[in-house]
Amino acid sequence: MFNYFVRRFLLIIPTFLIATMVVFVILQYTPGGPFEMIEMQFKMGQRGGGGEASGGGSGGRGGADIQIPEQAKEELLRYFDLDKPVPVRYVRWLGKIVTGDFGTSYTYSEPVIDVITSRFPISIYFGLIGFVFSYLICIPLGIIKAIRHGSAFDITSSAIVFMGYAIPGWALGAVALVTLGGTYFPLGEFRSPGWEDMALWDQIIDQVHHTILPVLAYMVGSFATLTILMKNSLLENLGQDYVRTAFAKGLSERRVIFVHALRNSLIPIATGLGGALGLIFTGSVLIERIFNIDGMGYVGFRSVVERDYTVFMGTLVIGLVIQLTGNIFSDILYALIDPRIRFR
Repeated sequence: MFNYFVRRFLLIIPTFLIATMVVFVILQYTPGGPFEMIEMQFKMGQRGGGGEASGGGSGGRGGADIQIPEQAKEELLRYFDLDKPVPVRYVRWLGKIVTGDFGTSYTYSEPVIDVITSRFPISIYFGLIGFVFSYLICIPLGIIKAIRHGSAFDITSSAIVFMGYAIPGWALGAVALVTLGGTYFPLGEFRSPGWEDMALWDQIIDQVHHTILPVLAYMVGSFATLTILMKNSLLENLGQDYVRTAFAKGLSERRVIFVHALRNSLIPIATGLGGALGLIFTGSVLIERIFNIDGMGYVGFRSVVERDYTVFMGTLVIGLVIQLTGNIFSDILYALIDPRIRFR
């Protein structure tokens, strides 16, 4: 099994290279990059200046022929590392990434690693709380539904769970903001202005108020999946021969369920932990956008809109590494939960 995990870790390298290479090449040929944006801003500024000088119309017509001086253009291309072929650019970019140099953000004028790490705690805060509450609620709920399968509680809770499953997290967040925001809860953001000057208790209350709606939006997507998966997995194990044998030996129902059947029933739940780790560390783009939370997801979204490719590639690298290692972490959990599982 050790050799299997070694191979899995080594497989991260080609997967990382292929994924980053494809995205990097696409970005290089996508119009509207940083150089094109500076060139457009230069032309617009020259048009405005020409219009004021000539009284309007003639300046606008002449502005269409304005070009950045060749020397300035070469310096800009060199600054953005666009003066070399795409394969060379990728190798240079990869060499910097390996040494921990993610470049400088065009939008924030800060090192990309500082832009990302300053948003990391915010995404971890919401993602971790949503993750913990989802598992703390869904696993016991799935167990109760399996034990009371076919009861009124099971049918009613299933209806509520699937109603929630039909609503995307970002849509629930938008509806919650419209109906509850501004009255019972704040209109998004991570904290209220002036949070640092509040008393400790007021800080706690304010943070909780800003946490409830985003966490509900985080949870709703996985709530139904985890609950039904837990229920079906436990029902399947309760019908296995080893459970009937345990009952035949005179063991109590509680011991059979929680000691014998539950452990095997948790194996499918472990499959989603790798993806959950990605959500915890990188955040949800749509939910952070809805609630105006300046986390990793929102920063990645803004980097695309504002063509800040250095930040986008930085978030891609971190998210990709977390996702790939998270998948291996799920496999390790398989082996820990069920000793019968052996990877070859």
